[in-house]
Amino acid sequence: MATVTHNQVEPAFRTADSARSETYQAYQILHAAFVAAPIIACIDKFFGVLANWDMYMAPAAQKILGEHSHQFMLVAGVIEIVAGLGVAFKPRYFAYVVAVWLAAIIANLLMSGAYYDIALRDFGLFLAAIALGRLAMVYDPATGMVSSRKSRT
Repeated sequence: MATVTHNQVEPAFRTADSARSETYQAYQILHAAFVAAPIIACIDKFFGVLANWDMYMAPAAQKILGEHSHQFMLVAGVIEIVAGLGVAFKPRYFAYVVAVWLAAIIANLLMSGAYYDIALRDFGLFLAAIALGRLAMVYDPATGMVSSRKSRT
């Protein structure tokens, strides 16, 4: 069912149907991914099982930080866990925090003169974080209901 306003068709969401809709499922997938991924990356910054995170730091950043570059990566890990927890509870806002964080990571990777493949992957994650933020504007995780956004007149 749709509501027609000024020649625009807007879907009429119903809360009972929203849990089964494809867009809500996409929201749930992105929400889970952007909770898990930053937290897993954070934990790995302390244990180094998945990657040697220090090698991804741009030489210019290493020069500025000197012998404190590893400590900076640990602080980055703490920021990532805060971002992941933020997405868990307030994806409407923290999805954009994650997007900005990913943009900073992409800039760092491009400045390194290497890892362009990882920068490209992170650009995809950046776009997905923005998509999560847009979907979170519709799906309110605090109530589990679809927001009742009115069409513009």
